[in-house]
Formats: sequence, structure tokens, C-alpha cells
Amino acid sequence: MLHHLPSLLALYILTILQVSGALSVPSPVQDAFSPAVSVSLGGVTYVSKGLVGFGRIPSNFTESTGDTLGGIGSAIAIKPGSWKELSNGSFTGTLIVQPDRGFNVETTVDYQARRHELDFVLTPYSDSTPLPFEQAQKTFVLTYKNTVLYFERNNTKTSGLDPSTIRAAMPGVGTNPLADPEMPIASTREPHLSVDAEGLVANVDGTFWTSDEYGPYIYLFSADGHLVQTIQPPAAILPKDKKRNINFTANADPKTGRAANQGFEGLTLDPATSTLYAILQSATIQDGGEDSIYTRLFAYDISSPSTSVPLIGEWVVPLPVSPSGNGKVEATSEIHFVSEGVFLILSRDGNGHGGSGDNIKYKHIDLFSIENATDIHGTDFDSPSTPVAPKGKLSKKIVPATYLSFVDYADTTQLARFGLHNGDPDDNTLLDAKWESLALAPVGDSAPNDFFLFTASDNDFLTTQGVSVGQPYNAGEDVDNQFLVFQVMLPGAAANVKTALELR
Repeated sequence: MLHHLPSLLALYILTILQVSGALSVPSPVQDAFSPAVSVSLGGVTYVSKGLVGFGRIPSNFTESTGDTLGGIGSAIAIKPGSWKELSNGSFTGTLIVQPDRGFNVETTVDYQARRHELDFVLTPYSDSTPLPFEQAQKTFVLTYKNTVLYFERNNTKTSGLDPSTIRAAMPGVGTNPLADPEMPIASTREPHLSVDAEGLVANVDGTFWTSDEYGPYIYLFSADGHLVQTIQPPAAILPKDKKRNINFTANADPKTGRAANQGFEGLTLDPATSTLYAILQSATIQDGGEDSIYTRLFAYDISSPSTSVPLIGEWVVPLPVSPSGNGKVEATSEIHFVSEGVFLILSRDGNGHGGSGDNIKYKHIDLFSIENATDIHGTDFDSPSTPVAPKGKLSKKIVPATYLSFVDYADTTQLARFGLHNGDPDDNTLLDAKWESLALAPVGDSAPNDFFLFTASDNDFLTTQGVSVGQPYNAGEDVDNQFLVFQVMLPGAAANVKTALELR
């Protein structure tokens, strides 16, 4: 392997391989360019070993419906049964990716919720020699495969439009045997269910869970995209107006409940116990809203999803504050189950390509543990009249989760190895602003506690050559869909990852 050769000879061979279009033979990350980052949580050591893959899909790429393939980093999952290690040191699989509510810079649109499948080949790269930008993309090559559209009752299309009305709770009938709670509905010619899809969990039987910001609800869909089950959160989370009526609009903050556009951003599964976890992007209004660091994590028992899905746990999770000194809380964009009580969490600022500035201050995949946190489900805190953190100050009755910094997206050395950067200039080699997804896959028997950590950006459908709901548009800039792959050591995660991916 290249890292065993004298440095000049290795560089010479690498240059030849780059010019010819081939990649260097992958070398193990343990022999990498810079010291690994180790952290300890609950007496367990976790290690971030660096960036090993980068890929992208052009901003103007169109999918099978004719619409622009954008926003796909809102949620990702590796399709169960697809992950394979090749004899040449590469890995293949299929990513399921889910956009949110479509191109909506000026207003929401009648964008049908959907998910896509992307086949990929990962050729991990861990040498210290920086790769040119175009060459770096050969470490993670993605190929569009198909699209599945989402439907609700009576085969009705879902919509990305802001919900301007409510459909009353309905009993289960016909192809929908399970009852629906009050549902957020777009006022169009047909009563479309409004879905702002965020989190995603792919089940081994082909069904999938998705979390939504409008409700905020959690939905179970069949493999072909039809609604099966709806989970409604406790009353404290439902958006209610001054008259204590539910109002699902995301155009303004409610009086209590989830803040506007701050619903169930993250979703993950503990496959061993059939426990589904969902996290609010930020604190509820009564808990201080976006100015408070205290968001909530919920656990549901999905062992019998065709009958009922009870709430079995709820905890307070503190979020990080921007190191820039402006006091801004860095809301969460995704979570991923690691082992009992331990999770990865993606918290970030809005800076980067396609964002509010080019200088990234905080964009992390961190860790948190609920091992010693207070379970508040079924208590008065599930009522909007009893906040967990009135005016942003946590109740003395509650012990929050333990939060720990882990993987830094904006590490200058790591980005440079793949032709990327942080800060000026604001071009397509600048790291994207919005990263909202996580997925794990095993490195292999040689490193049983090591995993590839996949993450993708949400480019907000920003392109100068776009198509939205069949109509062309120009967003004023081109922001590609970027993908990164890190290697991390996560003790205790192996059995759960293998079960989730249906690996035997």
C-alpha cells in the first residue's frame, strides 16, 4: 500500500494514478495523516479517525418525475441488505435519500413527498496527500436509481404546501385500518396531507418511518409509499394558538408546542428493542423556543406498528451554543442510535455554500447519552402548561442528557485532502451549509468497532437550472448535493448496525 512506500515514491505513484483516472489503493485509517480525536462518554472511548470519502450530485440533476433532485440530505438511510464489501477494498450499497418540502425559498409549493434510491461505490481514501477536487469525488461515486412518491388515504398525493387547515381525527377504514389524529392539510382542490419530511428509518421489510416538521408527526409508509400509521406526540409538542387550538402552519410560531419549522428533525431506531427515537429540532415555545438549549427526545415502542405505538420514554437534550459568542443555539438536524442510551447528533450553524455566510463556526456530529437523564414521559411536562425550561431555565426536577463534542465537519486539514475548504471563496469547493443526515455501516472484521459514518447535505434545491413541480425555476445560484464519509470507532454499535442493515 502507498503509505508503506517511501514518501517521494508514494507521491509519484499517486500522481500517475490520478492522471490516469484511477484511485490509490485504500489504506487503513489507523495509519492516517493526523492524530485521531478521542473522547470519553460514560467510561467508553469513541474515536473520530477522519474523512475517507467525498461525493456529489450536480445541482441541476433531474429525477424520474422530471423534478430537480434536490434537498436529498434531509434524511438518508442505507437500504437493508444492500451493503457489501468488495475484494478490492471498496464497498457498495444503496442509499435511500429523502428531500423535504421542495424548492420553497419564497413560498411553499405543492411538492409531493418522496424518497429516492442512489447506488454507491465507496473507495475509502486515508492518505495524507490531498486529492484534487474532481479526483476526490471518485472516493464516493453515486448513481441515481429510482424515486418513490408518498400517498395518504384513498391514494391521495401528499403535498409540501403549508397546512392552512386541519382534518379532524378519523377512524380507520378500508386500506387505512388505523385511526388518524388531527392531520395537517393543505387547502387545495383536494385535501392533501401536508408533509415536510425530515427523519427517515428504513425497515428490513421495505416499510419506512419518516418524521415530519408540520405536525410534528411520525409516519409509517409501505414500501410503495402509502401511509400506514401516524404517531401524534404529547400535547406539549403540538402547535397550539392562544385559544389552545391546534394550528399546524409553519408561517408563524404557535403559543405553545414546537416552534415553526422546528419539528421532528431527527429519527432513528434501536433495532434490538424495536424502539423508535425522534428529536425536536429545538426547544418548544414554552421551553424557550430557539433561544433555549433544551430540546426533547422521544421514544416509541414500534414492536406492533399495525396496532398501536405507545410513548415509552422522553428526555431533555441540551444543545450546543455557537462559539462565535453571539449566544445562538445550534439546533439539531439529525440523530443516530449507537448503543443503549448513546446517540450521535448532528448540530450545526447555517454557514457554508448556499447558506448565510461562508465561514463555518460550528458544524458537528456530536455524542449524547441519556443513561443518567430523567425520563419525563407521562408526567406533567407533557402538558403545555408545565414547561421543562420556563424562560430557558431547566427545571430542578430534570437531569438532562450528557452532551459531548465529537466530529468536526469544518476541520481544515480533513477538507483539504478532498479539495474542499471552509471560508472564502464561496464556490462549489466550499463545504455546503446544511447537513441534515447520518447513516452507519461497518468497516469490516479487521476493525469490528469501526464504522463508516455517512452524511449528506440539503442543498435546498438551489440551482440556476431547476424544475419544481414541472415548472422551470432559477434560484440564483448552484449548490450541489454533497456527501461526506467519515470513519469512526463506536464501541457497542456493531450488533445494532448489523441488525439494521440485515447483515449476517
